[in-house]
Parts: sequence; structure tokens; C-alpha cells
Amino acid sequence: MKHPASISLVLVLLAVATASAGAMDGGGAANYLVYVDPHPPGVDCQKYQLGILAAALGGEEKAKAAMVYNYRNVMSGFSARLTPSELEAVKKQPQVNRVLPSATLSLMSSNFDGVS
Repeated sequence: MKHPASISLVLVLLAVATASAGAMDGGGAANYLVYVDPHPPGVDCQKYQLGILAAALGGEEKAKAAMVYNYRNVMSGFSARLTPSELEAVKKQPQVNRVLPSATLSLMSSNFDGVS
């Protein structure tokens, strides 16, 4: 049986895994976690997510360059490095449910809510 604390720990680790060296670069780009609707049956998850990002950024090459990681097991979404204007374009996509800034988090202990 999975503990709710285990799920929370996985989400924290996802946020840590997507963070890069520095939250924002000199060009104003930052990493974001983009939560999207699940991909339709029979459609490749990564291609579906890349298509959402390509529609927002104006092309597949730009989308490939911006995508940092795609998620398909714990959540449906991806992390991408976006400028403020790209971020606004991504938020307007109908499949996008939520966009959060990526952050680097540190665990204070290896004992997480009784799970070690």
C-alpha cells in the first residue's frame, strides 16, 4: 500500500529533478512544470506533450529546445525552459491545466512522515 507521504515525496523529487543551474538565465528564461491533460489512448505521450509546446512556441524545433523533461507516470506534463512571453503562450493552450515555476528543494531529513 502506498502512503500519501510517498506520493508527496515523489512530487518533491520531480520538482528537484527538473531544476537546472539557476532558476533564471540572463535572457529571462526559467524552468516551469506544465501540467496537461492525459494523452489520448494510442497517442505517444512524448509526441502529444511536444505538440502542445510546439503549438505555443511556433514550431517543433523550438519546442524540442525548450523541453527539459516529460512526465508520464506520476503526472501528465513536462518541464520546459520558457521566457515570460513563451510562458503566457503555453498557459493559453487548451490542454494545459496548470503551470508552476520549478524550484530546487532540500529535504531536511531522510525520515519523511515516518517513511524512511
